[in-house]
Amino acid sequence: MPSLLSLVAPPACWCCRAAVRAGEALCGACRVALPFLRGARCPGCALPAPCGRRCPAAGGALAGAWSPVAFGGPARDLVHALKFHGARPAADVMAAQIVAGAPPGLLEPGAVLVPVPSHPRHVRVRGSDHARALARLVGRRAGLPVTRCLTRAGPAVRQVGASRTARRADGRLRIEVRSTPPPRAVLIDDVHTTGATLEACAVALLARGSDHVSAVTYARALS
Repeated sequence: MPSLLSLVAPPACWCCRAAVRAGEALCGACRVALPFLRGARCPGCALPAPCGRRCPAAGGALAGAWSPVAFGGPARDLVHALKFHGARPAADVMAAQIVAGAPPGLLEPGAVLVPVPSHPRHVRVRGSDHARALARLVGRRAGLPVTRCLTRAGPAVRQVGASRTARRADGRLRIEVRSTPPPRAVLIDDVHTTGATLEACAVALLARGSDHVSAVTYARALS
């Protein structure tokens, strides 16, 4: 039987608001419209290859990065549904597509998933931790453990809308390691934009003993 909530507010696609079955995040048309990234990709920054005269990840702490889709269209709506509404169906879609498309060797035994930490203030305001939820579902599908060994310290800073220079300014992000990090860590987050947060997490993990840190996000911003 349908739930009382579904009778009062029938489930709708997070992108176009068309009716969907309970537990679904996107309608069929919006699933087809997801901007999957195909073709050659830079293994360092996850952008379509060639990524430019100088790779944005050159000289950084991350060993590599990957995302299945571009940050736009229905993918953007899925990200917002998870981040700002805690939508479990959106997280299910994102995790399934990450695990189904991951390159060989990325999500294989030996890797430990590390969710990128949200600031405690943001978690309180939103009511959920999107990276933690996504990491848990990716881990379940890939058969990999998850460890919450990172935490965000200092004042809450807003990354959305900040310039690339501002995002990468020294001291803007304070990431701390609160427990022993895994030797082979795979950072999990929703969107890879400038890579500033991922880089800060990788630096912290390597400083505390990790040997190899890569990053997997659901979407990659192309500009």
